[in-house]
Amino acid sequence: MGTQASRPSSDASRERAYRPSAKFFHLDHLRRLRGSEQVAAVCYRVRKGRIEFLLVETRGGRWTFPKGSAEPGLTHAQAAALEAFEEAGVHGRMENAAFTEYVRRKRRAGIEIVVKVHLCEVLRLDAPQEAGRNPTWFTAEKANQKLRAHRDAEHGEQLERVLKSAVGLIQKWS
Repeated sequence: MGTQASRPSSDASRERAYRPSAKFFHLDHLRRLRGSEQVAAVCYRVRKGRIEFLLVETRGGRWTFPKGSAEPGLTHAQAAALEAFEEAGVHGRMENAAFTEYVRRKRRAGIEIVVKVHLCEVLRLDAPQEAGRNPTWFTAEKANQKLRAHRDAEHGEQLERVLKSAVGLIQKWS
């Protein structure tokens, strides 16, 4: 049984052996990609035969559904449930499958964010973990007005479509 002698390699041979990948990513590009997929929870309840939606106020004073980044290690439904809990104090039944999605364009950053939307029937509310969110119940009509206010037309239309789809599904199930 022979042994093979190892030759020390020179710096020049190491440089030749290493061939970097043809594709490099700039750090700012990777940062933009990090938040490219989000989840939202359309939280609802039915009271006296009327559907009501729970919206939260953003730091900028707009009303929206609880929403945030898809979390590594969680399904989209689990991440949506976590957002609903953190932002609105929601305990409820989250649908596993997203019932729709929309694309949010952030013009300043030059990115598009796909938002997967899940329905959540609210069973109980606690105080939200995030301060200043002000979770509030609205009828479908009033929720639509709040969602469209202070937004560009395209984003407002997408949120209106999400709300209409949610109403249709909830009515179908009731």
